[in-house]
Amino acid sequence: MMTKKAGNKIKKLYNRDLLLPYGLPYFAYVGIVSLGQDRLPVEVIYILEIMIVPLLLYWAWKWYAPIKGPEKVTGSIFYGIVFGILGLVVWCLLLAPFIDIKGEPWDKTGFFLRLFTAAIIVPVFEELFIRGYIFRLALQWDNNRKNKNIASPLNESLDHNSINDVKPGAWSVMAIAISTIAFSAGHMPVEWVAAVAYSILMSILWMIRKDLLSCIVAHGVTNLTLGLYVWYTGNWGFW
Repeated sequence: MMTKKAGNKIKKLYNRDLLLPYGLPYFAYVGIVSLGQDRLPVEVIYILEIMIVPLLLYWAWKWYAPIKGPEKVTGSIFYGIVFGILGLVVWCLLLAPFIDIKGEPWDKTGFFLRLFTAAIIVPVFEELFIRGYIFRLALQWDNNRKNKNIASPLNESLDHNSINDVKPGAWSVMAIAISTIAFSAGHMPVEWVAAVAYSILMSILWMIRKDLLSCIVAHGVTNLTLGLYVWYTGNWGFW
């Protein structure tokens, strides 16, 4: 949705207005983890995330661009599953050289709370923020900076453009690069190589399917299958 009522008038929402609804669930999740780390049991941290983040997504949903695109939903789900499994392989192959694969096992309750969060909640808010907001904002900024008549491309992008106007599947190298940096920044340094590759893979999926639904499905499948892989193999270092 791109507008809101202001009195009797309809005001278009631009990217500066949209930053809060797109970014708040993401930063709430990060904030809960950061503030709770070493202070709260891991089970409490995940319960708080399960309680708070979906409520923020529900509140903000009316401002989000549609997650469906011009292609069939069934096709996007299929591609999401395929890319999700491919993402699992890429993630494990590129992360393995930087970690102790065996790692430390998780408590059963904490593991399943994290698995639920990672498979159901994280893919929604993270893809909305990274591919839904940052990728498209970066694309509009990239287009504006090429226009010599625009004095401040960033201000133009924030105050006069709306990411909801971006054509499904539109992309640029700069948009991929900036969104990949943002995605990787949300991960630990040892995960950066894997995170860069995974973010590029999700960008390719956006370009192919022209929707966020496939990216959300893929992200959820990767996280779910990673959790199951760790559980059944005992390779806790990936978790």
